[in-house]
Amino acid sequence: MAANDRPFRFYDNRQKYLQFVTTCNEKWKIAERAVQELEHIEPTPPALRLFDAGMGDGTLLSHIMRATHKKFPTVPLYVVGKEISLEDIRMSLEKLPDRFVEHPASVIVFTNLYYKEAPWLKVSNPEKARNLNWIDVPLKGETAADYGEQLRALDARLVDGWQVKASEKTGNPLYAKPSVLVLYREDHRFMLDSVRPKPGNHNGDYDLVLVCQPWRARMAAEFKVQKVLEPMVRSLAPGGRALVAQSAGNDPAQELVQRIWKDLEPFPVDRHELVEAMRQYMGDDHHGYQYHGVSDSDAIQSYQMHTLPDELESNIGTSTLFAAWNAAIYVAQVEDEMLESVLSTGEYLEHTEAVLRKYGGLWFNDEVFVISRNR
Repeated sequence: MAANDRPFRFYDNRQKYLQFVTTCNEKWKIAERAVQELEHIEPTPPALRLFDAGMGDGTLLSHIMRATHKKFPTVPLYVVGKEISLEDIRMSLEKLPDRFVEHPASVIVFTNLYYKEAPWLKVSNPEKARNLNWIDVPLKGETAADYGEQLRALDARLVDGWQVKASEKTGNPLYAKPSVLVLYREDHRFMLDSVRPKPGNHNGDYDLVLVCQPWRARMAAEFKVQKVLEPMVRSLAPGGRALVAQSAGNDPAQELVQRIWKDLEPFPVDRHELVEAMRQYMGDDHHGYQYHGVSDSDAIQSYQMHTLPDELESNIGTSTLFAAWNAAIYVAQVEDEMLESVLSTGEYLEHTEAVLRKYGGLWFNDEVFVISRNR
């Protein structure tokens, strides 16, 4: 399949993604919800273990790490973030120097492995496993400036380790080289020896797993469960909890999109279908897990696009209209070929302005629920 024949994937468009995360507060809202799960966690030695299934730019993860330090200031912290995007790895690294200062007993791991591999840092294909790119980095010094310099110096190794290739079937990015980056403070190497992962020796057993928007919304529930959700839940320790978040629609952003594409159903698989698919796929094993916060009153959570207080009172600026339009089509995962004819006229901006005035801004609904493993 030629490169220009592969399906376009909305979340590979960096411009849309970066504008969305900088103009909307979704990650902060999910972080606030995830922090509540720390109240239910009882970590066991040698560390509190956290897995982020789709780390993105590290905003959500860094917020959780700060909250974890506040609640468990003396407990060693083991964090694994799965991310295939080199740009997101770079942005996530920028958020780490302060973490190593405030919580020195931290081991932070980034990997590009598949969902079925990443929690255990184990490559399933024997041939690819022999080429596992394991990067162990003990950070020297005592200041955030020291750690920041060393993390920036990793860039050449990251460029090599985070190369991707596109799947000929789906267009999805796949790792060209399976890579694992392990970061910790050199002066804590001895005390973290039982926390640090070693190649081929890692059990998973996470206390908290974050599963935030890790799939294409219009994929079937069975696909989402088999490829992502089931391995994430299997990686939980006894008493561990997986926080699942996905777009739910029924909000002004969906109204805006459906003004243009009336028959488009951006979010056909809701949390109830996911839970049922999980139960079916896991068979009798599903009795070892519980589902929390699935009702509408608990699960639906809103977030907003940022605007200035007087920005919507008179003439709405073009930059605000573009930001709102970008956020709506990004969340609805509208692909480029659908946009070509729409962008040739200014009608989409007229609809955007109408929706902003109707609701006094733009907001979105996520649905968030929890799957816990029985103790």
